[in-house]
Amino acid sequence: MRRVSIDDLKAMKQRGEKIAMLTAYDYPTARLLDEAGVPIILVGDSLGMVVLGYSSTLPVTMADMLHHVAAVVRGTQRTHVVADMPFMSYQASSEDALRNAGRFLQEAGAQSVKLEGGVSVAETVRRLVEVGIPVMGHIGLTPQSLNQFGGYKIQGKTPAAAVKLLNDAMALEQAGAYAVVLETIPAPLGKLVSERLSIPTIGIGAGPYCDGQVQVLHDMLGLHPDFVPKHAKQYAHLAEEIGRAAREYLTEIREGRFPTERESFMMGPEGEAVLAELSGLV
Repeated sequence: MRRVSIDDLKAMKQRGEKIAMLTAYDYPTARLLDEAGVPIILVGDSLGMVVLGYSSTLPVTMADMLHHVAAVVRGTQRTHVVADMPFMSYQASSEDALRNAGRFLQEAGAQSVKLEGGVSVAETVRRLVEVGIPVMGHIGLTPQSLNQFGGYKIQGKTPAAAVKLLNDAMALEQAGAYAVVLETIPAPLGKLVSERLSIPTIGIGAGPYCDGQVQVLHDMLGLHPDFVPKHAKQYAHLAEEIGRAAREYLTEIREGRFPTERESFMMGPEGEAVLAELSGLV
């Protein structure tokens, strides 16, 4: 079975076919998404918040990402797996970026990497692409720049900010990126950028006009009901279901209703005879 390639994704844009991308962080989830036909899985550094319990993505390390990317790759056969490059794995130098991006492909088995930034990282993107590492860009609200933005705020709202974002998008395309994530920007700006670029745009909080959409799986499945981002839609409410199942299990344990004979292993006549003999010796 052939994996979805970057050429397949570009062709989807040309055909006007919308692209669906979801995050995943482990083997069983990746397997389910792969079997469902999701063309792209992003192993996002969002795992820091939704899996590891950090308050932001900044503490996530290369070791964390390599571990989770490898697990997702093992769970997939057809899906294109994108590895998110964590904070300070590419910002210090192009050499760091090459080394770390190469590890995602060589050690973890990813098909491409994603990094944040526009004009400022264009040369790094170009170098990665030149050595055969496909790159997905990410502009708009870039979570690794949280402290610079002063929080999770909508980007591109002023004319100057919109022009900068468009320039960032075009710089990434010119550098060889095969797609660009647009996060938390006004929908009309998402539409303009999508029309200007020949490569796919993947929106998250960027309106319906992007070539594709990405959602954090835990938001979509309702696993963190205390906070649901405005751009997220819950297609399930698994937090409620998991809580219900745990409470039912707890009740059955306390009342002695689990396990029953159905969940227990029995012995044949010979084994019961041995037990009877042992009982007599004790």
